[in-house]
Amino acid sequence: MGATEMTQKPHAVCIPFPAQSHINAMLNLAKLLYHRGFHVTFVNTEYNHNRLLRSRGPSSLDGLPSFRFRTIPDGLPPSDGDATQDIPALCQSTEECCLPYFQDLLKRLNEESATSGSPPVSCVVSDGSLTFTLDAAEAVGVPEVLFWTISACAFMGFLQFRSLIDEGLAPLKDASYLTNGYLDTVIDWIPGMRNIRLRDLPSFIRTTDPDDPMLNFCLVEFARAKRASAWVFNTFERLEHEVLEALKAMFPPIYTIGPIHLLVEQLSDDETRLIRFNLWKEDLGCLEWLDSKPPSSVVYVNFGSITVMSPAQLVEFAWGLANSGQVFLWVIRPDLVIGNTAILPPDFLAATRERSLLVSWCPQERVLSHSAVGGFLTHCGWNSIIESIAASVPVACWPFFADQQTNCRYSCQEWGIGMEIDNDVKRDEVERQVRELMEGERGKEMKRKAMEWKEMAREATRPSESSFLNLDEMINKVLLSPRRD
Repeated sequence: MGATEMTQKPHAVCIPFPAQSHINAMLNLAKLLYHRGFHVTFVNTEYNHNRLLRSRGPSSLDGLPSFRFRTIPDGLPPSDGDATQDIPALCQSTEECCLPYFQDLLKRLNEESATSGSPPVSCVVSDGSLTFTLDAAEAVGVPEVLFWTISACAFMGFLQFRSLIDEGLAPLKDASYLTNGYLDTVIDWIPGMRNIRLRDLPSFIRTTDPDDPMLNFCLVEFARAKRASAWVFNTFERLEHEVLEALKAMFPPIYTIGPIHLLVEQLSDDETRLIRFNLWKEDLGCLEWLDSKPPSSVVYVNFGSITVMSPAQLVEFAWGLANSGQVFLWVIRPDLVIGNTAILPPDFLAATRERSLLVSWCPQERVLSHSAVGGFLTHCGWNSIIESIAASVPVACWPFFADQQTNCRYSCQEWGIGMEIDNDVKRDEVERQVRELMEGERGKEMKRKAMEWKEMAREATRPSESSFLNLDEMINKVLLSPRRD
């Protein structure tokens, strides 16, 4: 491809929040842009870049001629760990430290375009949790889209934090408010949301500290987000219709383009689809193991890339799964247990050896869409929920933090695909819920609802349907709008 032809390409700089689920979603959007003719620069933190090279090999980030990887520092002290970094520290450091690094990168990309023939930056696609990037995009005169990797209902919940503080509902007066029923207070004034209790809103309001770093991070990010050229959500119209209608009446153009992985599945361009970004080494043997199991017979257990639990909670989950009598595939990250390695009781391992597989990481989309998987025990991260909907797999929910409480509420009460396990996890409840998920009448009803949602998700991502058309409109109306020099 000659230099002249290259310069005609639009150039999108895509920057995810530096955690696995955010990276996965942004990488999917970057692939779609690449497939539609964009030159893509995908920006990771140096820490995650190095983790990826360790997990996938030294040439894994060589990229393609028009799909390149670059890095910026995350502002945290140097470390060569292989674990998700502390999220509050990461939020604070990206907010306070990353803008000059990102501005410098945009400047260098534009300088390189003059010498290398690669196109100058024409737009920025940033994770919604990195709104410092808006200053950088404005400085170089290009539009910026914020890509939210959370559900629209959780997003609407985050937007209420300022009002909840103004109304005196948050922060909590003292720690007793976590257990005295106060969190069951119904909030009846949120647009597009019905019967929502305080406990169903994102968990960062459950603090007694007005200076809580995560509460204040959310206030800053969601206030600044309104400056974006558009917002993009990995959801589809019919799933969150009421909340989306309320949001569209309030804010910048909003585009739903989910489930985004279903749009990526349609790409014929094999080289793009092969670009992967996993911070842990995937165990592909689990797919062969699933091949040997009957349809809908396996419980898939994965608490995501950030959730941590105590050693006691791990043991309760273990014995609940063992006592349920079900076959299960359990992803246990090396850093799943707080301050320790995850050690399971030897008698649990002996009791379940014939009907379980334990791995440290797996290709989740492929696992969920495998015919052998019949239920999903999950932390309710949005990637996990939208992927389970797209695969028609019902869920048992153990939300950990952030948006997961809201996703859990909607999965159980609005969409009919889930049931909740109490935060104070006990093996008897895990046993009962897992058995109900896989064999019970309620589990069958949840499976039926999940199959209905799967069909709607697939429909939304077909050519000429909402998510497909929204992606095109977002590209043509926003990302390809002229530079503002």
